[in-house]
This record gives sequence, structure tokens and C-alpha cells, in this order.
Amino acid sequence: MMKRQKRDRLERARARGYQAGVTGKNIESCPYQGLDARGHWLGGWRDAMEGRGAGLFMK
Repeated sequence: MMKRQKRDRLERARARGYQAGVTGKNIESCPYQGLDARGHWLGGWRDAMEGRGAGLFMK
């Protein structure tokens, strides 16, 4: 049970990072201090930035 809660939390952190990247927020806007959650947020943010670079999110 504990593992699932942690995974859900980390997936949520990644999703929030991705959303921040899609909307053009900078890397400094990461709200997480914990290493695990921060790493997932940054991973999502990087994925979104790559998508932006590839022209996926045109306004």
C-alpha cells in the first residue's frame, strides 16, 4: 500500500512539472524540496521542454 501512495505522489509531481513546462514556467518554479518528488517534477518539465522545442505546443 505504501509503495502505491509514493508512486502516485511522484507521478503527480511529474505531471505537474510537465504542465509547468507546457505553460512555459521556468525550472526555478519547481515547488518540491524532496529529492524524489523534485526529480520527477524536473523530469516532467524536461519532457515538456523537449516537446516545446519540437513544436508540439504552439499557441
